[in-house]
Amino acid sequence: MSNKKKIIVMSSLVVLLAATAVFNFVLANTDTVTSADSGVTTANYFTTYRSERTSTRNEELVQLDSVIALYEEGDEKYEAATEMKMEIVAAMEQELILENMVKSLGFSDAVVSVSVDSDNINVFINSAELNYDTALSIYNMMKEETGIVAGNIIIMPVHAES
Repeated sequence: MSNKKKIIVMSSLVVLLAATAVFNFVLANTDTVTSADSGVTTANYFTTYRSERTSTRNEELVQLDSVIALYEEGDEKYEAATEMKMEIVAAMEQELILENMVKSLGFSDAVVSVSVDSDNINVFINSAELNYDTALSIYNMMKEETGIVAGNIIIMPVHAES
């Protein structure tokens, strides 16, 4: 592929990414329901979080795919992009497994965010409050499944009305 074609492809992808970000911002703002008492309602918190996480990850994967397409196998940038793509896919799979494990404790909904860049895990559960035993159960589950140390696991209740 000539340099001119590569520049055109990369420019097109950047424009497409910018358009996607604008649409995501506009649509996210129109879907948000606000009230005078509590600000943004949490009824759609888990759905919105998953949707935004998925769209962000998809944008990252598209960017990595464009880098992979521009370089040949064996090139340093190709290998780095491939490795990063595999890390994102592994994090996505791990999040799904952990979310189902948390739901198995009896919560109606949960979102788990696994950081690709660091050893952090954020757990958001659909609960009005979180008692010590429940938090300890979730913490132990996350620690056993991931091997992450205590200070890097954050568990937060988010009461979402059905």
